[in-house]
Amino acid sequence: MQSKINWIDNLRGIACLMVVMIHTTTWYITNAHSISPMNWDIANILNSASRVSVPLFFMISGFLFFGERSAQPRHFIRIALCLLFYSAVALLYITLFTSINAELSLRNLLQKPVFYHLWFFFAIIVIYLVSPLIKVKNVGGKMLLALMVVIGLLANPNTLSQKIGGFEWLPVNLYINGDTFYYVIYGLLGRAIGMMDTQKPRLTWLCAALFIGAVVVISRGTLHELRWRGNFADTWYLYCGPMVFICAVSLLTLVKNTLNARPLPVLGFISQHSLGIYGFHALVIHALRTNGVEFKSWPLLDIVWIFTATILVSLVLSVLLQKLDTRRFVS
Repeated sequence: MQSKINWIDNLRGIACLMVVMIHTTTWYITNAHSISPMNWDIANILNSASRVSVPLFFMISGFLFFGERSAQPRHFIRIALCLLFYSAVALLYITLFTSINAELSLRNLLQKPVFYHLWFFFAIIVIYLVSPLIKVKNVGGKMLLALMVVIGLLANPNTLSQKIGGFEWLPVNLYINGDTFYYVIYGLLGRAIGMMDTQKPRLTWLCAALFIGAVVVISRGTLHELRWRGNFADTWYLYCGPMVFICAVSLLTLVKNTLNARPLPVLGFISQHSLGIYGFHALVIHALRTNGVEFKSWPLLDIVWIFTATILVSLVLSVLLQKLDTRRFVS
């Protein structure tokens, strides 16, 4: 189990960095006509490669709670406290530093997050709620592959419609609806793959190739949508889309096979503070962008600056919070 915890720590650190990269590059992705095609394409590739971050968090939770142990009352208390604490921080930020309607945000607290990134706390509660009912069995590789192909690709409602004449052959309608279904599936796969013997060189290289290939498809598909629509569309960016699904499975297996010996210093440190970084990072990015502490005339420099500054500021806030929150209720 200790070696498995090592890859989980590294994977959590990677996922945390990817979340920050998504929100760092969002302005460029959604303002394609304000920057050069080359700079947009670089931001698009970085964002495409990072889309896997949210599925990875669900897979990590599934690995931890869809096995011998399940979420306990203390886990529910902690996630509720995190939601309340980071919502309060966001509400304070909105009230003091923005023109956003704080009263409306508070009134709709249980319907939508106070700040956009806090939606994850609502979604992860579902994984905790179903965990006492789920204990993933050891599954053979072929059976698991068949499950992933059918649910992740063939019957995925986010798969682009494919027709021959008037006959629609993709996606197959298995009455799968809603992102929550896939969040649970990600959790199940996290546990199933985590228990499997995946230490095979061919599989490692295959997963690396699949991840790179899926990122290329996501980025080129998004570019095609931009040219076709004349504006950005998140068709290929969806966390439950087929290409992101492939990225999630591939990267989890790749990290499990290659980063299993020990937590890497940087990733381990990021992993220890991933909750705080997640809770604070969106506010930091918003503050930097709205106050003009950016370099949009040099997009690549700006991406590096916003990403680095956000990580460092969020880390400092997380370290300070952990000194106060010694019981780790919200940090």
